[in-house]
Amino acid sequence: MVLPIIAYGDPVLRKVADDIDKDYPNLSQLIEDMKETMINARGVGLAAPQIGKSIRLFIVDTTPFSDNDDLDDEERKFLSTYKKVFINAKILNEEGDEWMFNEGCLSIPNINEDVARKDTLTIEYVDENFNKHTETLSGLAARVIQHEYDHIEGVLFTDKLSSLKKRLIKKKLENISKGKVDVDYRMKFPKK
Repeated sequence: MVLPIIAYGDPVLRKVADDIDKDYPNLSQLIEDMKETMINARGVGLAAPQIGKSIRLFIVDTTPFSDNDDLDDEERKFLSTYKKVFINAKILNEEGDEWMFNEGCLSIPNINEDVARKDTLTIEYVDENFNKHTETLSGLAARVIQHEYDHIEGVLFTDKLSSLKKRLIKKKLENISKGKVDVDYRMKFPKK
């Protein structure tokens, strides 16, 4: 089932999300609904706070990035198949040079800005079967994970912008929270 995506301004997007255990109600259905919602909105990631649930769960599917002409064949192949569920994730380390990339967010439609992030991360998490994993990733896969991880920490990509950029988009953000935005996927607006 396609769920509505929570828009900028809703307090759930600012909460540090809670860990869950394998007995979380209807978890497998929730994950399937999140996948369907992400695909419907043409996203590459979706975190549970974006559908109104303050739990440490996010999904990624970097397949759309595999069309990027700037990638080498190895990274393109990796991104074309990288689809994962992250539960109770914890970033253990971020390293490497910071690099800029134009980011957007399903909860903040029609706003894209360059964001600096470290190139490489090491993350610990459990998957949908509660098997524990530790992975080190670089490049676009790492960036997608960093963005979604921020969501479960109550952080939005707009928080990483300069004060000047924040002032320039302030009115757009207010309009998003009021539902004054054109999107082709279901959303729930906090001030509508």
